[in-house]
Amino acid sequence: MLQLDNFYKARYVLSNVIRKTELVHTKKINPDVDVYLKPECLQKTGSFKIRGAYYKISQLSEEEKAKGVVACSAGNHAQGVALGATAMGVKSLICLPEGAPISKVEATRRLGADVCLVPGVYDDAYQKALQLHDEKGYTFVHPFDDENVIAGQGTIGLELMEQLPSLDAVVVPVGGGGLISGVAFAIKSLNPKIKVYGVQAEGAPSMQKSLCDKKRECLSSVSTVADGIAVKEPGKLTFETCSKYVDEVVTVSEDEICAAILKLIESEKMIAEGAGAASVAAVMFNKVPVKGKKTVCIVSGGNIDVTILNRVINRGLAKSGRLCTLDMQLDDQPGKLVDVCMVIANKGANITSVHHDRTGNRNKVNACILRVTMETKNQEHIDEIRKALEDKGITITNNSNLKV
Repeated sequence: MLQLDNFYKARYVLSNVIRKTELVHTKKINPDVDVYLKPECLQKTGSFKIRGAYYKISQLSEEEKAKGVVACSAGNHAQGVALGATAMGVKSLICLPEGAPISKVEATRRLGADVCLVPGVYDDAYQKALQLHDEKGYTFVHPFDDENVIAGQGTIGLELMEQLPSLDAVVVPVGGGGLISGVAFAIKSLNPKIKVYGVQAEGAPSMQKSLCDKKRECLSSVSTVADGIAVKEPGKLTFETCSKYVDEVVTVSEDEICAAILKLIESEKMIAEGAGAASVAAVMFNKVPVKGKKTVCIVSGGNIDVTILNRVINRGLAKSGRLCTLDMQLDDQPGKLVDVCMVIANKGANITSVHHDRTGNRNKVNACILRVTMETKNQEHIDEIRKALEDKGITITNNSNLKV
C-alpha cells in the first residue's frame, strides 16, 4: 500500500541527490492552454528515473546491498540504478533490450554498471533480469512496480504542489506506470480536484487498454520511437493505482511525438526523448481536455539517441507542414521542370531535392514522374502551392507530407 509519509521520506533522502527542476512557463505549446513544463530531462542522468531508483536502493538492507542489484530497463532506469548503486558502493547489473539507444547503453556503463544486452524489447529484458535474480541471488530493483520506486517518482508530485499550488491538471508520460502512479497518488492525496492525465504512444498502449478493459492486459508487441514507454504490460501495483487516481490515459501518434520533440527544441531550447515529449504532444494536439487550464506537462527524459534525431526532426517538420513531398506527372518535354520550379519559387518554398523518373508512369509513355521535396511554412502554404501547380496544368499524383 502506498503511504504519503513514504513520499516525504523519499524527498528527504533525495534532497542532496537530485535537481529540483523548476517549472518553465510557455505560451508556445498550445495557445489555448496555460502550459508549464516540468523539465526532468534536465535531471541528473537525463531522466526522472533517478528518483525512484536511488530511493529504492537507499532502502535496501545491508544484506540485500551485499548481494548486488539487478535491474531491467529501456535505458533511463538503468542509469538511475547505476548511479545510485555506484554512489552507495553496490555492484549493479542491468539488462537492457538489444535495441536500446547506444547513448543510454554507454551512459549506463560509464556510471559503473555491468550491462547485459537482451534480444527483444523491455519485457524480454525484464524476464532476463528475473532469471538472473533467481540464479545469482541479486536483489531486483523493479523499474516501476514497487512502492519505494513509486514514492521516489512521486516526489515530482510533491514538488509540483509547491511550485504551482493553483495548478489544474498534470499530463504524464506512461509506460509501466511508475511515474504517473507516484505523481497521481501524491497530487490526489493533497488535492483531489487536480486532474491527472496519462499519455502513451499509439504503438504501446498497454495501460490505456488495461484501464479500458478493467484488467491488466499484455500486448503481443510494441513499436514506438518513444522507447522509454514501450512496455507491453503495466505493473500490478501501478495498474491498481492508476485505476484509482488517474482521470484518463490517451495516446499520441509517432508523428505527434516527433512534432512535440521539434517544438521543444525550437520553442524552448529543450531536448526531449520520445517518451519525454509524449505529454507535450498530448497538449499540442488537444488529446486531453485542458483548454484554459493551468497545466503541467512532465518532460520525463532527454536521453534521445542523436543518431535518430535527424529523422525525428524531419518527421516533426512534416507533421507541422514545414517539409513536404509532392509527386507530379509531367509530359517529358524541355521546360516542364522549369515551370514546376518557378511555381514553387514564386510561392516562397525552398526545394531541397528533386527526383525525375521516366519509368514510373506505366500508362503514358511520353510522361515522367517528378518527386519534389521542399521546405514550407505550414499546411496552408502547401495547399497554396498545390493549387498553383494545378492551375498551371500540372497533375499532382500524391500530396502528403514527407514520411521518414
